[in-house]
Amino acid sequence: MKNIFLIGMPSSGKSTIGKQLARELHYRFTDTDKLIVRQEGRSINDIFAQEGEDYFRRVESEVLHSIRPGSSLVVATGGGAPCFHNNMAYIKATGISVFLDVEPEVLLQRMMAHAIADRPLYQQNDPALLENLRKKYTDRLPFYSQATIIMSGETTAGEIMQRLGDWL
Repeated sequence: MKNIFLIGMPSSGKSTIGKQLARELHYRFTDTDKLIVRQEGRSINDIFAQEGEDYFRRVESEVLHSIRPGSSLVVATGGGAPCFHNNMAYIKATGISVFLDVEPEVLLQRMMAHAIADRPLYQQNDPALLENLRKKYTDRLPFYSQATIIMSGETTAGEIMQRLGDWL
């Protein structure tokens, strides 16, 4: 069975919806950020602080490319994963991609409602957080828009299941 890759900005719901979708499909769920933490033996914040973003993006790409096609996985990718090292091409070639398209204003509300301490590119006390989210969203949209399926705004695992229909 084809892997399903959920892509989108941080706080777009990739992990939450991904777990639900995996249960519905009888797939396994995985999160590339958690795989990176396990492989590196340190937090994403520590990787960014100690090695920098370039190193993190290389490791992220290695982890993504280690996911075997046809593994019946729902994969929550990191927000920037599709945008580096030709990762979007790999995602498209080895599975079905679903872009959870959530507006920056909604992302901000979600980030403020939950701790975002594990997001090195976004700081909750940053007065320019909304501006930063808008810029990242705009920069990443050309990659995200290549997804097989685009789900705008609030969505559910059931709605994604309906759209996946013929792709599975």
